[in-house]
Amino acid sequence: MLSPLRRTLSLAVCRTSSSSGGAAGPLYFDGGGAAGLVLRSRSTDVFQNLALEDWIEANVDLQRRGVLLLWRNRPAVVIGRHQNPWSECNLPAMRRAGVPLARRRSGGGTVFHDLGNLNLTFFTSKTAYDRQRNLRVVTDALRRLRPQLDVRASDRLDIVLDGRFKISGSASRLSRKSSYHHCTLLHSADRSALSDLLRPSCPGIHSNATPSVPSPVANLQDHAPSLQWEELLDALEQQYNAEFGFGAASALVDPDDEAAFPGIGRCAAELRGWDWTFGKTPKFSVRTVLELRDDVTGARGSARLQLEVKSGAMERCELDVPADWLPRRLSGELSGALQGERFCRRSAAAAACALLRTQSGQLRRRLSALCDAVLTAMG
Repeated sequence: MLSPLRRTLSLAVCRTSSSSGGAAGPLYFDGGGAAGLVLRSRSTDVFQNLALEDWIEANVDLQRRGVLLLWRNRPAVVIGRHQNPWSECNLPAMRRAGVPLARRRSGGGTVFHDLGNLNLTFFTSKTAYDRQRNLRVVTDALRRLRPQLDVRASDRLDIVLDGRFKISGSASRLSRKSSYHHCTLLHSADRSALSDLLRPSCPGIHSNATPSVPSPVANLQDHAPSLQWEELLDALEQQYNAEFGFGAASALVDPDDEAAFPGIGRCAAELRGWDWTFGKTPKFSVRTVLELRDDVTGARGSARLQLEVKSGAMERCELDVPADWLPRRLSGELSGALQGERFCRRSAAAAACALLRTQSGQLRRRLSALCDAVLTAMG
């Protein structure tokens, strides 16, 4: 039976003092001399758990000890730091399903999280960073639990089952002195949701953002139906201690506890924000054709949309619309209204509505059709 962090390990958050007057220095957990910590997050909120990762990296003295964090999330899509969400995610389907999007601070590709997926984060000093050793913890634990499973780390530092099915993907973040490496582990995830949500939502994107590499995936329970969560967690903790020579007990932590983790709420709020999730997307362009239809007359047409998007905002917008569909003056005014706005449906819709109010009749209908087509192209 796991006890809360403070009661089980008697952990204290300690501050070192600088020689210039006692200013707070690095924080570290004092675990009674144990060289490692194994923490299980109580939260299933993706933003809280990502914030907990950031808090541990920033505040725990990783020169003194290693930390393994085990965590799960309610359904969410998580993209790498240098990725384009419009290229990676089916944003309309995510909105309909109420599935949030999160951008993590590490690199790597896009992953779908739900309660059937386990996340493991290995924290160390930068000099002790070793992804292959961390993955060996996972593969050795699985082999010990179910010797019949053929699991191994690939050249891409994923973990594959039967030489084909990906059951774990990896990403990492290295700072000046510290590092963390996190990986997924598919136990019983909803694979239909994974395939539905991890597909592009915006056509015609040209970008240097890091693309994801699709792979066939499988759940551990597909090949080991009796494998239960608790035995998996226990085996991973035991193998972590064995691999690194630690004697760490497990502790439950709550990343919603501001007293235990000062400032973590502010970090979680930043991760939830549009400026981080979408605004940090590398610069990209959109070149696409928009299909137009007048719902009253049934007339059809097409237009070309060209956008340059930087820091999530439309830096340049050009609409090439046939003059027999809409006067060039109006398509030019729509381009001008969109320029400078966020590349998102809400901001673009607000800009378009102001222009729509100035028109009536057929011009309003056709301008509305053009606006709808632009919004659809944004995902």
